[in-house]
Amino acid sequence: MTIKELHEKTVELCGRLIRTPSYSGDEQAVAKLIADEMRALGYDEVRIDSCGSVIGCLRGSRPGPKVLLDGHIDTVPVQDLERWSFEPFCGTVEGDKLRGRGASDMKGAVAAMITGAAYFAAQTDRDFAGEIYVAGVVFEELFEGVAARRISETVRPDFVIIGEASDLNLKIGQRGRAEIVLETIGRPAHSSNPEKGVNAVKKMMKLLAALEDYKPRHREGLGVAIQELTDIISYPYPGASVVPQRCVATLDRRLLVGDTPETVLAPIREVIDRLAAEDPQFSAKACIREESKVCYTGETIAAQRFFPAWLYSEEDDFVVRCFEALQELGGDPILTHYSFCTNGSHYAGEAHIPTVGYGPMPESLAHTIDEYVSVSQLQKAAEGYAALIAALLRTEES
Repeated sequence: MTIKELHEKTVELCGRLIRTPSYSGDEQAVAKLIADEMRALGYDEVRIDSCGSVIGCLRGSRPGPKVLLDGHIDTVPVQDLERWSFEPFCGTVEGDKLRGRGASDMKGAVAAMITGAAYFAAQTDRDFAGEIYVAGVVFEELFEGVAARRISETVRPDFVIIGEASDLNLKIGQRGRAEIVLETIGRPAHSSNPEKGVNAVKKMMKLLAALEDYKPRHREGLGVAIQELTDIISYPYPGASVVPQRCVATLDRRLLVGDTPETVLAPIREVIDRLAAEDPQFSAKACIREESKVCYTGETIAAQRFFPAWLYSEEDDFVVRCFEALQELGGDPILTHYSFCTNGSHYAGEAHIPTVGYGPMPESLAHTIDEYVSVSQLQKAAEGYAALIAALLRTEES
């Protein structure tokens, strides 16, 4: 495969991926497309796991480390269709833009990973020590890091490259994310006699006001541990002529390295205990949301919605190797960190596997109307993945 063929194949494959809609839980068609393309490119093994994620493997001529390239294949839905200036699943090129839902988040990166890995294998004639895995992962948009657990259990990688958008810079960390559920318990009554009940919404207002005193921690490189109210609902709903007996609110908590479910919930529970001591009618609880999803294969995945943060040092050997490899490609890359949550929450945050992030386009284009990926960045990313693979597979022997 020549560099020209690499560029052409990457753009062509990305277009086909975009033209194959793949909302979370309905990724079957795009998984099959990827599996077929991997076989056509000479991957040694291609499988679809129990969750529906597709995993391809390219083996070197000698034993060595395993490098996993992770890219999710689900997209967020198309909304506000009337505001799009083109058909969202067109997958067409206009100037330097390859357009369509999922182009930047992250079918461009997935295409570049598949072709970049194949290019590296072809350029080396498989004369390398190690194994390269490329995974197209399901359900990331709604359940980041959960389907990825099955992949790391199967592959057991030594290094991971997350393909989320990085504007061709090298990401070495991210804040994590948790969904905290607050619930206040009241007593129902007819709203014409409110004194006979306990209004759960008013109790929730008291709790939320007390939580406004939360002082977020800060970590250099990751930012602030935000805690923000994102949802609130009373029961029964709608509540015509009835004092609500329950109220449930959701807090979006952005996590720093070292945060655990226990450390996140402890200060909230302290506030609840204090309010209960002050008000005999106050009853509340807090927990991390638990959720399950059914994959297109019929497999159920379930977990707490707690996705840890992770952060590596600029001086870590694998980071240095990756950064130097990208510098050699040109373009003046920088070392930086993701502002949003990725599958790295599992690989780095839970499994503690050395992980970096690299992909085309800035983070700000994800989930936008008129989404696109730059053709020039897409092609450069394919070269970048090949360079990162070479850097991570490099051993003292080689």
